[in-house]
Amino acid sequence: MWEPSPDHPLVRLFAGVTEQTFFGRLGVADPQIVDYLSGLLTRFAHRDEIYRLRNGKGQPLTDLALMLQEAGTLPDGGRTRREYYRHIGDVSLFWAGLFPETLQRSRETWGDHAVLNYTTCGKRSYWIASQYDGEQFSQEAPVLKRLSEQFELCATGLREVRREWEEAADGPHNGHLIQ
Repeated sequence: MWEPSPDHPLVRLFAGVTEQTFFGRLGVADPQIVDYLSGLLTRFAHRDEIYRLRNGKGQPLTDLALMLQEAGTLPDGGRTRREYYRHIGDVSLFWAGLFPETLQRSRETWGDHAVLNYTTCGKRSYWIASQYDGEQFSQEAPVLKRLSEQFELCATGLREVRREWEEAADGPHNGHLIQ
């Protein structure tokens, strides 16, 4: 997994625009959710991170339905099953929030309501991952539960984050996003 330093430009960019959008524009005063989402954006800046889950043959899982299928084959307990469902929640939120228009390509798998299906899948996956609340997951489990409960709001916020960075890319840099 890619772990950039805290002063990496992408970390600063995503933290700034996510905070500005969620705190300032949407009034979401949940620093743990905002930090989680800016971390998700940073991790997923690398395509390999989006498709890091592998099937039993070691091939990358590039389709959400295949990720769910693979997660269903894992034993009920354990870190791997939790990590699969957490990652499925992340992938669902990433696509439904930032790039809902790309889900139209998923019509063969998900039908005409791909965004709704990604939302349902993401909420369920975060909820499943949040149920692993043992000592090693005690900090993240409540965040995953809130992501499940507030999935739609987070997806809306990520659409606003995208709009912000697109506006910044279209106009002259005015110090608005990077500090």
